[in-house]
This record gives sequence, C-alpha cells and structure tokens, in this order.
Amino acid sequence: MTRRVIAQGTFDILHPGHLHYLSDAAALGDELHVIVARRENVTHKAKPILPDRQRRDMVDALSMVTEAHLGHLEDIFVPIERIQPDVIVLGHDQHHDPEGIRAALRARDIDCEVTRASGREPAYEGELLSTGRIIDRILAVRDDEAESESSDGAPQ
Repeated sequence: MTRRVIAQGTFDILHPGHLHYLSDAAALGDELHVIVARRENVTHKAKPILPDRQRRDMVDALSMVTEAHLGHLEDIFVPIERIQPDVIVLGHDQHHDPEGIRAALRARDIDCEVTRASGREPAYEGELLSTGRIIDRILAVRDDEAESESSDGAPQ
C-alpha cells in the first residue's frame, strides 16, 4: 500500500531549509505531494514575490517531490481531500496549529496523521535558511553596491 505524505508552504525562494523540510517529509512515505500556497491566500507574512506557477514548478522539479500542486483559492482542504494523504507534515516553524488541523480533518472525515518536520540549523556561518533573510541580504548588498558606485563617482 502506498503511503502518501503532504507538505505545504509558500516556497518563494527555495533554500536549504526548504530542502530539509521536504526531505524530512519524503522520508515518512512513498509519495510526497507538496501544496504550494497561492499568493492571495498568504496572510500571515509578506506575500510571495514569485508567481504561483513558478513556485510550484520549482518545487515540482525537486527529486524528493512526487507532485507539486497549487493550493485551492477558497478552501485549503480541497487538495488534501483529492490526494487522500496518510500524513501531513508541517514545517518546524510554520504558523499552523496542528490540533486545529486535526479537528478540521476529522470534520471532513479525513483520517491522517499530522506531524512537524525537524528544524535545521545553518551548516556554516552565513548560510541563509529563510526567504525573508535572503531578500534582506539581497537588498542590503544591492544598497551597499549602489552606495559604493555613487561614492566612487561612477555613473549610476
């Protein structure tokens, strides 16, 4: 019998933390289905920069992922009902309440386990495990470069 696992997230800019999360999730079953949140549904943090389909396509290209799906616009449980998972794996730092998810699954007669992936510490100094921190670093480096160019008298 095939054991299906679901992971979900925004996956705006893929980074080693995402790979760790998805590897943890994949290790719990035979198939890993990943639900990529639609931009309109992201309300707990900054909206993704990359388009929905691009984020889905990037996740789908990862070797541990069986299939990546876009989330449903109105009801986050629609893809879960379609996939019929045995396990839903939440990211170690995701805002979701596991007990609230379990209750919603029971109300829909979906029988599956809900667990959390382990966290991952940076493997070396400067390794970024957060999309927000990657974006902050890009902005800081670009600002530093722009200041350096303007102080050197180089044309902007």
